[in-house]
Amino acid sequence: MNIHNVEFIKSAADPKGFLSSDLPQIVFAGRSNVGKSSVINSLLNRKNFARVGGTPGKTVHVNYFMVDGAAFFVDLPGYGYAKAPKSERGRWAKLMEAFFADAGRVALGILIVDARHKPTGDDVTMANWFMSTERPFAVAANKVDKLKKSEMETNFSRIRETLALTETMRLIPYSAEKGTNRDMLLKEIVDTVQNSD
Repeated sequence: MNIHNVEFIKSAADPKGFLSSDLPQIVFAGRSNVGKSSVINSLLNRKNFARVGGTPGKTVHVNYFMVDGAAFFVDLPGYGYAKAPKSERGRWAKLMEAFFADAGRVALGILIVDARHKPTGDDVTMANWFMSTERPFAVAANKVDKLKKSEMETNFSRIRETLALTETMRLIPYSAEKGTNRDMLLKEIVDTVQNSD
């Protein structure tokens, strides 16, 4: 799979716009300022393919990117932005409920959390949505370059525990900025796509 051969397909503002396809969908989620777009851009080796917003909460649609005609990267709207109006948060929740109602949409779920902090209640909710699909699921702990070596083990244990990850669920220390463990996360994606053939 040529990860650099990528094109934006569409944005869905409501469930009617969700994409139905036989191609595997790699679904990315994370809270508003966790660097989700940066992680997607780092995987694709592009600067600004997935929009990086100066204002958290910019992604309010489900965005679909086709990768090499073999899979879709699905960028879910960021969540947990404190200044988002209640109506917007409600719309997000309804959109997610509708999205996860069809477990077949998710070939691989990737939840992006901040390596420096304990996952939020919203992160736990999102992890539970991914787990409810019973599809492969991995967590990328972004901003690992901002951690001291002495903090890593404690922080990763806390993330595993808070999100109730099983031993088979991957927790990948990641840095979108430095490209740390990009190959590891890419392998997870490529293996999923190949196993979906």
